[in-house]
Parts: sequence; C-alpha cells; structure tokens
Amino acid sequence: MIEEGTKAPDFTLPDKDGNAVSLESYRGRYVLVYFYPKDNTPGCTAEACSIRDAMPDFSALSLSVIGISPDKAESHRRFAEKYSLDFTLLSDTDHRTMEAYGAYGEKTLYGKKTVGVIRSSFLIDPEGNVVKVWKKVNTKTHGEDVKKAFSEIVNS
Repeated sequence: MIEEGTKAPDFTLPDKDGNAVSLESYRGRYVLVYFYPKDNTPGCTAEACSIRDAMPDFSALSLSVIGISPDKAESHRRFAEKYSLDFTLLSDTDHRTMEAYGAYGEKTLYGKKTVGVIRSSFLIDPEGNVVKVWKKVNTKTHGEDVKKAFSEIVNS
C-alpha cells in the first residue's frame, strides 16, 4: 500500500456515465480517493452514505471525493441514484488502479484468506501527494473521520 508522503499514482477510469476521469484533472485541490469492494453491499453502502452525509462540509472545505470499485458503470449509476451519492464513482474492472495503490490483493475475510479489494482511502493534496492513508476504515464513521483529519491537515 502506498504511504503518506509519496506521489499518488495517476489514473484514468470511466465514471458512471462512461466518461473518462483522471486524477490529474483534480490537481490544484484536495481529493479523497477511496476504494471499496462492491456497490449495494451493507458495508459499502454505509461507507458511501457516511461520505455523502459529510459532502456539504467537504464542499465547503474544497475537498473532492472519488470512490473506486471493480463494479461497472451501470452498477455505479444505480448505486448513486438509489442513495443520492453526489460524488464521483469510477470503475476499475481490471484492478490496475487498485493494485497501484495497494488496495487490491490478499486479505483475510471472515477468517479466510482471499484476494480482493482492500477497503482503504487516500487523501491527496493539491500537488498530488498522499497526505493521509486509512488502511482500516470504519464504514459507518468514515465521512466524519475524513472530515476531522482533513480539518487538522489544512489548519496545521
């Protein structure tokens, strides 16, 4: 997994409407990139809704949000509509971006080793550097956790 203080790997992935979105287009502002396993599952829904609920504060702080999973665009579109998610969701069906961030690989799930998406988040500064990494995410409080950490970073 990439660490704080390193350059964030760039990527270009399709959004829920099939439009190509690149991390480079976010240069000049802070962005939260979060990786999650699957649309419409309990943990991923809780995390997305936690972030959605924090979006007014994120917008006021000029923090953009990108969620990335292996789901296809149509799944993202339904997920975003169902839960009123007003941030960017991108499809990484071949896991290349997830692998570049260390967010895909071997993990333990319910006591068994498996390979898949490692739920994690990265706060990236306007110059493209990773300033905060969440290797373990509390899906229910992630929005508030990000807000608190981001406020500490910009006010230090």
